[in-house]
Amino acid sequence: MSPTYADAARDDMVASPNFNTYPNAVLQLLLFVDRRSSSQEELKRIRGYLDSVKSDGNFALEVIDVSEQPYLAEHFKLIATPTLIKVHPEPRHSLTGSNLVSQLDHCWGKWQQSAHEYSDRCPTTIHDGQGSVNSCFPSIATSSEIIQLSDEVFRLKQEKEELQEQLRFKDRLISMLAHDLRNPLTSTSIALETLETLSRPDNADKLKANPNLTDRLLQHARTQTRQIEQMIFDVLESARSQDGYLSIVPQQINLAELCQDALNRQWENFETRGLTVQTDLPQDLPDAHADANRVRQVLMNLLDNAAKYTPEGGTISLALLHRTAQKIQVSISDTGPGIPFDKQQRIFDDRVRLERDEQTDGYGLGLSLCMRVVRSHYGQIWVDSQPGQGSTFHFTLPVYRP
Repeated sequence: MSPTYADAARDDMVASPNFNTYPNAVLQLLLFVDRRSSSQEELKRIRGYLDSVKSDGNFALEVIDVSEQPYLAEHFKLIATPTLIKVHPEPRHSLTGSNLVSQLDHCWGKWQQSAHEYSDRCPTTIHDGQGSVNSCFPSIATSSEIIQLSDEVFRLKQEKEELQEQLRFKDRLISMLAHDLRNPLTSTSIALETLETLSRPDNADKLKANPNLTDRLLQHARTQTRQIEQMIFDVLESARSQDGYLSIVPQQINLAELCQDALNRQWENFETRGLTVQTDLPQDLPDAHADANRVRQVLMNLLDNAAKYTPEGGTISLALLHRTAQKIQVSISDTGPGIPFDKQQRIFDDRVRLERDEQTDGYGLGLSLCMRVVRSHYGQIWVDSQPGQGSTFHFTLPVYRP
């Protein structure tokens, strides 16, 4: 196979000319280039210039292909190639542009002077008694390896911290799950045990005296079971999203029908708490382009929160608005205690719980999941709230375009 231009360029860059025979030279230069022909021509001109001044003293040039050693380009914060950098002695000096040779000629005298001054301050060699010579000057190759290793160590530390945070997060989830499931499980168990007791023949009179007792107990057990299901679902979804996984399958959906379905699923919860539900679901709204299951998840979370924090006899409202030609807005309001102004942005963060939530079940995960779902649809989610006057959660979804 015949050599390619890239192979020739690589061979040209790694070739060691006469002036590059001082690996431990005082004056050390790095030249960053790429594979463009203009960059290669500039490399030849710089080598020609350095070859003409090699009698001025010992210096070393290392040519670096930015595509092969990008970590060095990042370390030196390059903005263009080719770039010539004097890395030693300090201070560092960078030349860039299309006229590197003329810039180098202008700086060469000062660079040589700084090298001589450094040599006067620091001995160049130390003999080890066996004929070998060790320099006290830093090696460009060694410095490059140190930079690469430092960057790799930094990357591994970041990965370790992220993994440790994920493990700590999942440990907290398991701990919270074990703690918070106790109440609904105990409540469900009591309801079922009571039903079992009432089903005995000797309790027939009690059932006659309370004909609706069985229905109320069954309804209570179903409500608690749904709460357990929602807790487990929130935990699993939050754990998945922490790993970067959130499956979205957008399609054409009737948002008004989806909202009504979510309300129907929560109806027993509203009735148990004696809440009034108001709706504004226009039938002439355009369809939305969204994942129906994910949007239902957002609706259920927001409606469940509204029911949880609205006192008995309060009101919950759900409204749809064709906000712009591209967006439909969903708004869910309650008449609960409201949210402090300084907490209204943080409530969408993972595991943030307000003081009012300390006596309620849940993990502070629902709103962060809602935010991820809405943002994955390129929508927005926010809250308007006045402390003591209730809250309204809004989110937007894109309009379906055939």
